[in-house]
Amino acid sequence: MEKARSRLPHGFKHMALLKILHYPDPRLHIVAKPVDKVDEHIRKLAADMAETMYAAPGIGLAATQVDHHIQMLVLDVSETHDQLMTFINPQIVEANGETVYEEGCLSVPGIYDEVKRAERIRVRALNLDGEEFELEADGLLAICIQHEIDHLKGKVFVEYLSRLKQDRIKQKLMKRAREAM
Repeated sequence: MEKARSRLPHGFKHMALLKILHYPDPRLHIVAKPVDKVDEHIRKLAADMAETMYAAPGIGLAATQVDHHIQMLVLDVSETHDQLMTFINPQIVEANGETVYEEGCLSVPGIYDEVKRAERIRVRALNLDGEEFELEADGLLAICIQHEIDHLKGKVFVEYLSRLKQDRIKQKLMKRAREAM
């Protein structure tokens, strides 16, 4: 997800910035595969994804968005940008309530719209040590987790919108891309 932010958190080591795919790139619709083994390669990718997310600036980034089609996401919804979380093979095991929130996305820059999601969720995933954990979330954290898991399933938030809105967004982003050339 996208959010205004200006700098990397204190003490964050510089890794590599990755290229973020932009909608309607068809690679955003590839369904991510589970991670078999949490190793140094996965930890390095998670660090690169975190640096990319903070620099963008954003509050969440799924591996799919940087053209790595594995089930991993990073996020940090804290005001201080020092509460980085990594979820490997995340699964929502419980969802309750309903809320509407105006979302943005690093893969759909400059576009914001309201999306209906579960208000509270419980998610199960692996951490960077390969250990399973569960987390209960609500508010922005729950929304961000659901948004990023959608990316792992090959779905972009604008696909919750009407066909007309989706077509307008595609046209707008394609025009922007042509003008940037």
